[in-house]
Amino acid sequence: MNAPLPLDWKRAAIAVSGLNSADNPAPGVPVARSLREAGHTGPLVGLAYDSLDSGIYREGLFDHVYMMPFPSSGAEAVLQRLLRIRDETGLQAVMPALDSEMDLYASLEEVLEREGIRSHLPRADSLELRSKARLASFCEQQRILVPPTRSVYDLAGLEKAWKELADPTGQQPVYIKGQYYEAEKARTIEEARASFRSISRRWGLPIVMQRGLPGHELNICCLGDGMGGLVGAVAMRKLALTAKGKAWAGVTVGEPLLYDFARRVIHALRWRGPCELEVLRHEHTDQLHLIEINPRFPAWCSLCAGAGVNLPAAHASLVLGQDPGDLPAAKSGVIYTRLSIDQVCDLSTLQALNTAGQIHFPPAQPQGDPR
Repeated sequence: MNAPLPLDWKRAAIAVSGLNSADNPAPGVPVARSLREAGHTGPLVGLAYDSLDSGIYREGLFDHVYMMPFPSSGAEAVLQRLLRIRDETGLQAVMPALDSEMDLYASLEEVLEREGIRSHLPRADSLELRSKARLASFCEQQRILVPPTRSVYDLAGLEKAWKELADPTGQQPVYIKGQYYEAEKARTIEEARASFRSISRRWGLPIVMQRGLPGHELNICCLGDGMGGLVGAVAMRKLALTAKGKAWAGVTVGEPLLYDFARRVIHALRWRGPCELEVLRHEHTDQLHLIEINPRFPAWCSLCAGAGVNLPAAHASLVLGQDPGDLPAAKSGVIYTRLSIDQVCDLSTLQALNTAGQIHFPPAQPQGDPR
């Protein structure tokens, strides 16, 4: 299939998912904000899974919002919904922002492109290699350091993995992780069993267990070109955490070692599109260990624009077939902190989403001349 002609991403109709912005925020709102801040004036379509996703109600951000079938509904249901949205809005590109969507959208990429809806997402083989269950073996092959990790399918496997991973001094926890989301600390076998049961009920098997290491965590937001090249990256150190361990404040860091590490990982995976590398710098050796790879923009990605490297805008450019050009190095010492506000709107918005499954906002009114 011949490559489609490039389109002006700033005028294109683009859909973004992941509109929840509660205590464990999804990336959709910061992605959409980043596009607008970079000059996107085309229709911006929000794809929501819950009519109370707070990003729906952010004034002046989205032109349209549509309720979507869950990825578990299957590819055909999602495809038909996207085609209807295309017919109603002129949709030209989709930027899914949730881990649980990536396999499905990867499987739909070719058919969507034939229907005029473009994307630029990780390929299925890259997604499989970075999965929590396979990441440790991939890193071993690539000589990338990773904390000792085990995949477990039952309580007998958990008992065996606990003996191999638990810190005999009790200073470091073992992390119990779901396939897509959630990680809990366990310092005793009883805590590990409880986490196994609760997380497996929500996210299925396997459960991943990973030894905690002394040190501090760093996060790197990356954009790969799919051929082994790193289009751009921004590294951040967390300054404040929520009760769930999510970043509430952070600061950009400019250490060349972090960016060299990101280039190495992106090259090894031939990564295509956005991702977040969670990295631990060991307290005693200063060596970098790859904890996990999230296959989408992180919820803190609006910090990238603040650091002078608007990666969501660069990604939109790639989606529409344009060259984003050479991106600058990220500014170090740029801080962000989240703000919790109450969104107020008319009940009719919620009613439209629950009954019609969609809402269309009037275009923003131009501001009058203050003179």
